[in-house]
Amino acid sequence: MEKETILEQFEDYPVIAAVKDEDGLKKCLESGAEIQIVFVLYGDLCNIGDIVDRLKEGGKTVIIHLDLISGLGNREIVVDYIKNTTKADGIISTKSTLIKRAKELDFFAVMRFFMLDSMVYENVRKQIENVKPDMIEIIPGAVPKVISRLCEFIEGKVPVIAGGMIMDKEDTMKALDAGATAISTTRQNVWFM
Repeated sequence: MEKETILEQFEDYPVIAAVKDEDGLKKCLESGAEIQIVFVLYGDLCNIGDIVDRLKEGGKTVIIHLDLISGLGNREIVVDYIKNTTKADGIISTKSTLIKRAKELDFFAVMRFFMLDSMVYENVRKQIENVKPDMIEIIPGAVPKVISRLCEFIEGKVPVIAGGMIMDKEDTMKALDAGATAISTTRQNVWFM
């Protein structure tokens, strides 16, 4: 799928199902058109292809969090492996080398940042300029003041996904109102609000 199409989907369907187990996968597949984008947060080298196939058969856009797939390492070849052996639409990672490789392969790339302290802001700006991810995801996503400041700080250079600690509709709306393009959550009740 083309990057522009994926970015449009994030705007049209701002609630992303972050699937962390088989139960979440089944619930996501039962959702029909309500859920369009899925972040895969589980699996291993042996079953990731099957997980992706099931989601693609369900009409979903699939983005794999490489850092959470058992059996995959931190080397760039992991991105090649996922791109060449699965039907995934893109990846998520905290590792700049993996994001850079995804960009080289014209594979959709979401870079995840943990907003632990004020020094992370400058790191985000540097990574955006050096790595050029298609989107960034910030954790925790239930901190609207931080989301707003980050969106101002990066000056709209890359869309922001708020993830982690999104518990309900209020958290979702606050994150979106603060400037996030989308939210990601493992909370199934939020998938269907």
